[in-house]
Amino acid sequence: MTTRPRLLLLLILLLTAGAVVVGGGVAERMSSGGSQIPGSESSYATAELERRRPASQPNLLLLVSPRDASRDVDDPAVASAARGLARQLADEKAVLGVVSYWQAEDTALRARDGGEALITARIKGDEDAVDDALEALEPRYQGTHGAVDVRLGGPAAVRHASQEVIADDLVRAEVIALPVTLVLLVVVFGSAVAAALPLLVGIVSVLGTNAVLRVITEFTDVSVYAQNLTTALGLGLAIDYALFLVRRHREELAAGRDPRDAVAVTLRTAGRTVLYSALTVAVCLASMLVFEQYFLRSLAYAGIAVVLISAAASLVALPAALVLLGHRVNALRLPVGRRGGNPGAGWARLARLVMRRAPLFAVGTVAVLLALGLPFKDVRFGTADDRQLPSSTEARVVQEELRNEFPGSPGSALAVLVEGNPTTKALAEYSGEVSRLAHVVQVAGPAGRFVDGKREGGKREGGKREGGKREGGKREGGKREGGKRVNDAPPAVGYVSVLHSAESASPQSVSLVKKIRSVPAPFETSVTGPAAVLADTQHGTAERLPWALAVIAVTTLILVFLLTGSVLLPLLTVVVNGLSLTAMFGAVVWVFQDGHLSGPLGFTPTGDIETALPVLMFCVAFGLSMDYGVFLVSRVKEEYELGGDHRDAVVLGIRRTGGLITAAALILAVVMVAIGTSRVTNIKMLGLGVGLAVLMDAMVVRTLLVPAVLRLTGRATWWAPAPLRRLQRRVGLEEEARTTYPDIPTRTERPVSGRT
Repeated sequence: MTTRPRLLLLLILLLTAGAVVVGGGVAERMSSGGSQIPGSESSYATAELERRRPASQPNLLLLVSPRDASRDVDDPAVASAARGLARQLADEKAVLGVVSYWQAEDTALRARDGGEALITARIKGDEDAVDDALEALEPRYQGTHGAVDVRLGGPAAVRHASQEVIADDLVRAEVIALPVTLVLLVVVFGSAVAAALPLLVGIVSVLGTNAVLRVITEFTDVSVYAQNLTTALGLGLAIDYALFLVRRHREELAAGRDPRDAVAVTLRTAGRTVLYSALTVAVCLASMLVFEQYFLRSLAYAGIAVVLISAAASLVALPAALVLLGHRVNALRLPVGRRGGNPGAGWARLARLVMRRAPLFAVGTVAVLLALGLPFKDVRFGTADDRQLPSSTEARVVQEELRNEFPGSPGSALAVLVEGNPTTKALAEYSGEVSRLAHVVQVAGPAGRFVDGKREGGKREGGKREGGKREGGKREGGKREGGKRVNDAPPAVGYVSVLHSAESASPQSVSLVKKIRSVPAPFETSVTGPAAVLADTQHGTAERLPWALAVIAVTTLILVFLLTGSVLLPLLTVVVNGLSLTAMFGAVVWVFQDGHLSGPLGFTPTGDIETALPVLMFCVAFGLSMDYGVFLVSRVKEEYELGGDHRDAVVLGIRRTGGLITAAALILAVVMVAIGTSRVTNIKMLGLGVGLAVLMDAMVVRTLLVPAVLRLTGRATWWAPAPLRRLQRRVGLEEEARTTYPDIPTRTERPVSGRT
């Protein structure tokens, strides 16, 4: 980095250009699913029905309404146009299992007022194939068709709309974040050149991350949330790390070192802390690998990658640039930012005040943080649905119509996989029992339709044979050769569809799933559907959560010990970091679950929180809190090793890092808030929640709670048994002692606490 900086920067430029090419179109490779627990009952039933009876789970809904508002869906002209539309859809190669109200005469497919009715279908293939097919189908079916108007909904349309909105919002977030970040950096450094360096490192990190995400999508599914999260982390962490390194480099230049020596000292001191910080954040994100949902696992893969890329860009590209710039890093001074004076004096005064009243500040800060977190005790976990989307999105409008106007939402129906060759009588008895359960509107299957235990009809669903359609005079699914069927699907299995009136993500729907699973039957049953997926997700997440917390806690304890050589300080770090997140979780429930501020923030509250989202937010926010904790603790440790006075070390540590941590937190909060401007509610919750956690950690916890606690623990903070101390020194994670800086008086020049 110091001997061949031009060659190194040229290689990095070429790699970045390649990343732009590789990472292009990564958003189109993302998936919006991933909430199911592999191996759960709902996951098994979904896979089996998808393989054997794909038509049983429609993912495309055509909401058909008369063009003339004075007519209803039973009008002959309307019915004729709708039947033609259904036949046209059935002829699409990517579509199967087309069922319409006009063929099935199923009242569940007709709005209560007769003003709308449904055509349901299944688009074949994985999520990518479904998206491609939907893009081709939309222009052919959306809009006016003779006497009817058609709008598209269903899971496929909701997922496709979510991906489009999230991709557009990400571009807007970057447009907001970059200029605001540049202004903040100029204020911090007072130099356009110094301010531009962290921003350039952040851009390199984001571009590199997109390339890594594109590669990861070749091997596993990656959640659509990954690009928003990794863009925020890539930009925020790279700028934080670069800010820390540039600040230290300028200090070394001010101390009289030449640029090459300044870079070397910066890497041995601040660079070591940056590397350690990146490892701690990566470990926190890696804890999501404990969970089985690919939603969380894919975010873990992406998060680990972006943290390591951010650290690499900061520790490799930035030092080479600093060597080439030399003293010109301070060029283009601007009439903003701090110039002259005694930097850090205000932070030192605050630290002394807090330490003089340590019990008051410690108890008061903890009480406030716990009070802010109280709303979280009433959290209700659910799953995301169409209400995540802007209210004007067509897919959401269709789903709203289904919820409000139809007798039970067909999009949230439960499907019961039936195995074991049941008799028609046994299946009828089972369907009748299920139909008597609370909130069940109708149970439909091979034995007929049941309401309140009574059969309403027993004709074939859709008025035709299920399991395939005829194209070109031949039945799909294979042919017979030598008396055996070849190239055919496995033998069909039975299923019943349970239409219910409860919200798909409500406690009532989860309770209904448990009751259906407990209904006795002389055959094997497996329940799936949105509510069943939610029930299994809640159970699976609760089972794995203690393991994830244990991974974070144990690795944090080990890493902080290796950095500081203290036994007590790692325990304090875990507790303090946990307290710093209380405001975030309280705000998530108060705002996004209960709906306060929903008007100004522009979202629709659903009364619950996505089950996996608090886990994601905890891992991200805890890792970022560790990031700032490392910056502070490493400097306090360095000061303690130099002077041996605990209180002086705390004051000087805060004096040297208070402004830096605050600036870094403001920049990262700007990036997260920019992500929080998304029109998708969960992205908004992620951005605003983590942004709040970052600010609370930097401005309250690190400036008030940490110095108060360190004053109370005193010299015991640094104690460790001799064998552990020797182990820590051999590992060598701690920073080297710094030299004296001209802008900070030494202890011999000016005692901090009145004692030399």
